[in-house]
Amino acid sequence: MELRQLQYFVKVAKKQHMTQAAEELRVAQSAVSRQIRHLEEELGVRLFVQKGRNLQLTPAGSLFLSRAEHILTDLERAVGEVREFLDPEAGEIRVGFPHSVSVSILPAFISCFKKEHPNVKFRLKQGTYTSLIRDVTEGEIDLAIISPCPETHELVKGEVMLTEELLAVLPPNHALAGCKSIRLEQLKEEPFVMFGEQYSLRPIVMNACLKAGFVPKIEFEGDETDTIRGLVAAGMGVSLLPELALRYSTHIEPCVVKVDPKVTRTVGIIRRRDEKLPPVTELFGRFLMEFQPSADPGRPMDRLDGA
Repeated sequence: MELRQLQYFVKVAKKQHMTQAAEELRVAQSAVSRQIRHLEEELGVRLFVQKGRNLQLTPAGSLFLSRAEHILTDLERAVGEVREFLDPEAGEIRVGFPHSVSVSILPAFISCFKKEHPNVKFRLKQGTYTSLIRDVTEGEIDLAIISPCPETHELVKGEVMLTEELLAVLPPNHALAGCKSIRLEQLKEEPFVMFGEQYSLRPIVMNACLKAGFVPKIEFEGDETDTIRGLVAAGMGVSLLPELALRYSTHIEPCVVKVDPKVTRTVGIIRRRDEKLPPVTELFGRFLMEFQPSADPGRPMDRLDGA
């Protein structure tokens, strides 16, 4: 069995069409057909059946596809690790992140890291809490910045980078806008602007409100921090947002007030459990753990050693 046969088989399985697969592989269709036929003869089973103009995997083909993909992924990773070993300053770092991190600390991470390692490339993928864990476990990315950082998980290992405070976000003309600090229960009669149910920040806010003795009345939902900030600033309700996500300015600003009792969330990095990272990614992981929030909103992150 040849590596080329596996590559052709996976491509045909994905495209469900011999001609389209051949075009993407930049080889003749006859070459793809021949390699698929040889593979079926070696396995002693049909991998595809014709369905209209497309090809459909047989049950045996579906079983073989999952194994073939793992083989090719492992091989690609092995080749990448060898190349990075030879030149660790020119590797690629595959990292995922949620939106609340992308607008606050991720640009600082990458900018500072690139100053020290200018030839390293980044492949970035934004996602929700659930999708980031899935992407790490399935090998789509090697690291993910995530919140909250999972304390225990069967497939990923998490390390807490920082714990940040959630602050009350109020319309500028709100009666409590001038306060330095408020009790969370003071917002029990207010309409809330909340992240959607697929976002990990929502249960943190919900649980904090329940502990304060009320169920928040959700009037609006948003998918991004800027959306929620804008709706609150426009007087549509109140919200709780992470401190780091409030360190930059937009054209329309709500009022930000501390909350008592304090509501916090952890921000950490996750990787596949019991699996060695590529050297350059391991280097970036250690780099992330050396950062902490700066007191100066204009400089969002500083090195712990003050460098």
